[in-house]
Amino acid sequence: MNEDLSALITRLHSYSGLAHKKDIQTVARQLREAWPAPCANGDDGALIPDGTGFKLLAMEGFINHFVAEDPWFAGWCGVMVNLSDIAAMGGRPLAIVNALWDDDLPHAEQILQGMAAASRAWQVPIVGGHTNLRSEQPQLAVAVLGETTHPLSSFAVRPGQTLMVAINLHGRWHPPGLNWDAATDADPAALRRTLSLLPELAASGQVHAAKDISQAGLAGTLVMMLESAGLGAEIDLAQIPRPDEVGLEQWLCAFPSFGFLLAVEAEHCDAVQQRFEACDVACAAVGKFTINQQLMMQLQQQRACYWDLTQQPLTGMTNH
Repeated sequence: MNEDLSALITRLHSYSGLAHKKDIQTVARQLREAWPAPCANGDDGALIPDGTGFKLLAMEGFINHFVAEDPWFAGWCGVMVNLSDIAAMGGRPLAIVNALWDDDLPHAEQILQGMAAASRAWQVPIVGGHTNLRSEQPQLAVAVLGETTHPLSSFAVRPGQTLMVAINLHGRWHPPGLNWDAATDADPAALRRTLSLLPELAASGQVHAAKDISQAGLAGTLVMMLESAGLGAEIDLAQIPRPDEVGLEQWLCAFPSFGFLLAVEAEHCDAVQQRFEACDVACAAVGKFTINQQLMMQLQQQRACYWDLTQQPLTGMTNH
């Protein structure tokens, strides 16, 4: 039986990852008041001019109950998600810092062990941070410094470009949430190689813009990308790479460990797909960017609007 697209969209709108992204609207409004000049920093990381290139700064804070209930994985994710943010900006990571609060030393040690394991796997040093072991509850924030000479940014997407999705399908669910773990058991050399693809493709000019698929899921992350670009998109849900055993709704809401949305000129699509697949990462053209500000979804013979940015913002991070 075919999935009803309108019903699927209604369920996707109720996903909690979207609500967290809506909270960014308050931040965006305050930033515009403090810095009214156009600034393209509302992306995966801050882009800071540095002579002939740019420094990149990414930071993630984590929900307290996640840190409390899954400390090792929280520490690992603290590093992993920031490295993906740096890669999405076309950059290479240089160093990691963290801020850790906890009320229990053994619990804090598990967080630090997860961070250290990820630091070793990706060969990025932890160079400092802040620690408080007399807190009322566990809390964690992690930041990564990177650099690039060929930055990628959602603000740079152009209408007519092809929307591609690259995702590592070789993983498993890490309960209780929709976290697809394609990293903790992977070969560290393979992790480093796949992460380096983004800055390599940025430098070659084969990828024009990118966005790391976040806790908002693929659908929500695409809306964020479109909001920054001031554009819309057409996406064929059947073309999205996904594991055979995973349902479409789950996959559209999942955090996939290694997953990116890419804006690519048509003549580069085959080469980009081959580069990812040579690293055993699934990559496919799934749609195109359009001049209207709607995300239109297609599934079999059905077509419906998932999000209309002219009627409803998501993060409010836009220069348009």
